[in-house]
Amino acid sequence: MLIRKAALFLLVAGMAIAAAHSYSVTLFEKATFGNTELAPGAYKIEVADQKAIIRQGKTQSESAVKVEEAAAKYETTSIRLGNKDGKMRIEEIHIGGTKTKLIVM
Repeated sequence: MLIRKAALFLLVAGMAIAAAHSYSVTLFEKATFGNTELAPGAYKIEVADQKAIIRQGKTQSESAVKVEEAAAKYETTSIRLGNKDGKMRIEEIHIGGTKTKLIVM
């Protein structure tokens, strides 16, 4: 019985880990993601269920994203910014080494 519980726990934990993907990105200028203005620097992005959370130390912000697949793999990770209301906002994130494109909603 204990072995079954342990196996079930490992299966559920593995599925939870597999569901979320984590990527590293670098901002070279101030940009807004969700409702948070981010300073230049290195960030980690976790994507799960059409939601992205970006983190650096104590700074954290989340936003809805649409995950799309490009025709070819991106060579490097890049961020597409747009100027909205006088502020630079993250509009898309292209994940290097994959065909994954995150469109920020």
